[in-house]
Amino acid sequence: MAALTLPDGRALDLTVTGPGDGPVLVFHHGTPGCGTPPVALVRGATAHGLRLVTWSRPGYAGSSRQPGRDVAAVAADLDAVLDHLAVGSAYVAGWSGGGPHALACATLAPDRVRGTLVIAGVAPYDAEGLDWMAGMGEDNVAEFGAALDGEATLRAFLEGAAAELGEVTGSDIVAGMRSLLPPVDVAALSGASGAEFAEDLAASFRAALSTGVDGWLDDDLAFTGPWGFEARTAPGPVHLWQGSDDLMVPFAHGEWLAGHLPRATAHLLEGEGHVSLASGRLDEMLEVLLSPPQR
Repeated sequence: MAALTLPDGRALDLTVTGPGDGPVLVFHHGTPGCGTPPVALVRGATAHGLRLVTWSRPGYAGSSRQPGRDVAAVAADLDAVLDHLAVGSAYVAGWSGGGPHALACATLAPDRVRGTLVIAGVAPYDAEGLDWMAGMGEDNVAEFGAALDGEATLRAFLEGAAAELGEVTGSDIVAGMRSLLPPVDVAALSGASGAEFAEDLAASFRAALSTGVDGWLDDDLAFTGPWGFEARTAPGPVHLWQGSDDLMVPFAHGEWLAGHLPRATAHLLEGEGHVSLASGRLDEMLEVLLSPPQR
């Protein structure tokens, strides 16, 4: 991971892997998280000939904080990163809390986005007809309830949570996140097949929180406030993937986005969770993202 200095003077943790001449895939991490990509994502992107570009959002790991940022603010960082790489356009993807940031790039920088993949992405808090926290596990209900009470309450809550999550290991993930993991996600993080993803997730949490909770706090405030753009106006193709058993970002979020993004192709899957979807369907999602649009 290298530090990129942005036009406004902020530092941004940036990681680039894969072939230097391949099409670029920009991946936005979840919340909390950092720009070190999961091994499975690196492997999948490389297999598809993609140059994978990730960064830690402001306030996470070594990326400078951007106080008061909204979701829309990520579009300027996308422009700066692609300019730095001398790349005109890229595919954009986001998982969980990265989903709204992928949509912001697609909406606000359409000339630079070739296609968008949203994996279990959060819907706008003010979405009409959506009970935003219904179906979330109790840890998320408590977290976002604190966000709605304001920055001071949220900071105290997150600092308490970070004391444990900032030292978590792969073997601790399931026990530490029990209220957010349906059986299908427990299975996806267990045994030999799930150990790699669990370790990568734990490592991302530790790195993200190594410099404090500012990034996590600013993400939560951004999700529950005005995003700074209308997701439904995204002009390019958007591929939405959501699992019915998700306890972190409930199925209704995917349904709402599918019904309100005019150019969205929805993959609303029965029996998938938040983790099982991201870890088990990655190759399929990349193939769909890279496929020529149907006429």
